[in-house]
Amino acid sequence: MKVFVTGATGFTGSRTVPLLLERGWEVHCLYRESSDRSVLPQPEIHWHLGNLENQEKLTEAMQGCDTLVNIASLGFGHAENIVKSAQAAGIQRAIFISTTAIFTKLNSQSKRTRLAAEAAIQSSDLAYTILRPTMIYGSQRDRNMYRLIRLLRRFQMIPIFGKGNYLQQPVFVDDVASAILQCLEQPKTIGKSYNIAGKQALTYNEVIDSIATIMNRKIYKLYLPDKIVVKFLRLLEKMRIPLPIKAEQVKRLNENKDFSYDEAQIDFNFQPCSFEEGIRTEINSILNITA
Repeated sequence: MKVFVTGATGFTGSRTVPLLLERGWEVHCLYRESSDRSVLPQPEIHWHLGNLENQEKLTEAMQGCDTLVNIASLGFGHAENIVKSAQAAGIQRAIFISTTAIFTKLNSQSKRTRLAAEAAIQSSDLAYTILRPTMIYGSQRDRNMYRLIRLLRRFQMIPIFGKGNYLQQPVFVDDVASAILQCLEQPKTIGKSYNIAGKQALTYNEVIDSIATIMNRKIYKLYLPDKIVVKFLRLLEKMRIPLPIKAEQVKRLNENKDFSYDEAQIDFNFQPCSFEEGIRTEINSILNITA
């Protein structure tokens, strides 16, 4: 069994590839010259230099593989290239990582790109499965919870744009990696799309409180009106002033992002950990690194 992996050196990919090797897969990984391959030091990996823009080279790299695990983001418009290359290379089975962000009410370009990507996958001849994780967290390599943990370690007061009562359901990175392997081993997932999320939904206030409790920190919340903040950020964005957060991100924070994973539980026994369990693992990992 030969699997071709895109996004192998990324946050989720670096947790998935070792699982594939453990299960006996012959793993082929795409990488760019700028990729940090040290996150996957396993000598068993077959590396292929290339990128998702060059369809001819991508097809060549996929030759001989029967399975594709596409963890690289579908938000950059490469889905059509990936699908065509996989079909040309004779790949049959494919797992694609998408995102629950496609359900946002915001009419963003990234949403349109990802919806088009899923449409291209679903209309292909591949025996596909699409997994849509919520916000993925789990180590200092994640882009969301790690930043929040750093803020809460450094400051006792944190601004909250809005009331902080909208729901979130972050999913632990190892649960996403496990879901990929479970789908590969479960034929009934072929031709289906699944939302995968953390065990339970929490408000943003509860997320902050959970982290603060684990770190034994007293945190004060400063609530700011989200609509005013969005207008201010949009003004700064028009002036092309670099910002740590964008207006669209603030609007996304004020959307409910809770999703049922019942279908995933039924079809491939998806059993995610609780946020408290996952975030405790991440916090302990960060504290051990910085100690």
